[in-house]
Amino acid sequence: MDIKDQVLRMLEDDRTAWHSGEEMANRLGVSRAAVWKAIKGLRDGGHSIESGKNRGYRLGPDDDMLSSAGIEKHLGTSARNVRLEVFDTITSTNDRAREHAAAGEPEGCVVVAGQQTAGRGRFGRPFYSPSDSGLYLSLLTRPSLDADEAWLITPAAAVAVVEAVEQVTGRDAGIKWVNDVYLDGRKICGILTEAAVSMEAGSIDYAVVGIGINVYEPEGGFPPAIADRAGAIAAVHEAELRNRIAAAVITSFMSYYPHLRQRRFVESYRAHSIVSGRNLVVVKGDRRVPAFVLGVDDDLRLHVRYEDGSEEFLHSGEVSIDLESRG
Repeated sequence: MDIKDQVLRMLEDDRTAWHSGEEMANRLGVSRAAVWKAIKGLRDGGHSIESGKNRGYRLGPDDDMLSSAGIEKHLGTSARNVRLEVFDTITSTNDRAREHAAAGEPEGCVVVAGQQTAGRGRFGRPFYSPSDSGLYLSLLTRPSLDADEAWLITPAAAVAVVEAVEQVTGRDAGIKWVNDVYLDGRKICGILTEAAVSMEAGSIDYAVVGIGINVYEPEGGFPPAIADRAGAIAAVHEAELRNRIAAAVITSFMSYYPHLRQRRFVESYRAHSIVSGRNLVVVKGDRRVPAFVLGVDDDLRLHVRYEDGSEEFLHSGEVSIDLESRG
C-alpha cells in the first residue's frame, strides 16, 4: 500500500475528525511533505479533502469517491475475507475479474470501478458506464455447482442489490424477472454473469458476477436510447453513498453465496418481485401474448396465466411489463 492509500485509509477511518499533517507523518513514518504530496494526489484524483490552519485535513462532507478503505469499513461479517481492487476507470470489471480467474486467483476477489470504458451487458451489448455517477463491480466466485445450476448465481445477485439499496437508502427496490433491478419504475441495475465450465466434470470452474448500478443520474442525463427507462438511486451526491452500497451488495451476496443450492435467496426474490400480480406481455418470437403473472416458483420460473385461461411456467425470455396494471 503506497503512502496515498495509507493517508486515505486514515481519513476514511474517521471522516469527521481532523488529522494533522504532523500526526499522519509520524504514524506513517514519512515526512510532512510526503503527506502533503499524498493529499494533493488524492485531490487530483477527485477526492474532496478539507484543510484548515492548525487543524489538518479531513474528507469533505460530499466526498463520494470509491476506495478500498471506504468499502472495507462497511463490509459485514460474511464479506470479511473478500479482496478488493478499486479503480477510478477500467475497461471492464468483468474482464479484469476473468483475468484473475484465468491466473488461478481464488474466489473472493472483487473488482470495483467508478467508470468502465468497455462495459458490456447481455448478448455483448455495450453497457453504459459513465464516470462519477455509477458503481460497477465484479465478484470472482468458484462455486461448488454443476453447470446446470449456474443460473442460481444471477438472481442471488439481484436480491443482493435490492437488499443493499433498501439497507442504505431505506427505499423499496424491486426485481423485474429475471435479474433487472428497478426503483420507482425505472431500471437502476443490470447484472451479467459469465461462467467457465469444466466439460469433463460438468461443473463450474469459475463464475464472474458483474453488477452495474446507476447511483446518480449522469451529468446531462441518460443517453436517448435508455432515457425512457433508466433511473438512479439518488438525485444528489451523498458522502460515502457508493462505498456503502458497494459494501452492502458484497455483504448480502456473500451471505447467500455459500447456500446457493439451498436457494435461501428465493424468499427475498419473491418478496421483491415487481411482476407478480401484474399484467405483462410474453414475447415469443414475433408473437406478443398478454398474460397475468401468478408468481415465481422455487426454480425462478415465472408462472403466468393467459387470456384463454391456460397457464405456463416460463424459464426465460423477454417480457414487456405493464407496471400500472394489476389483476
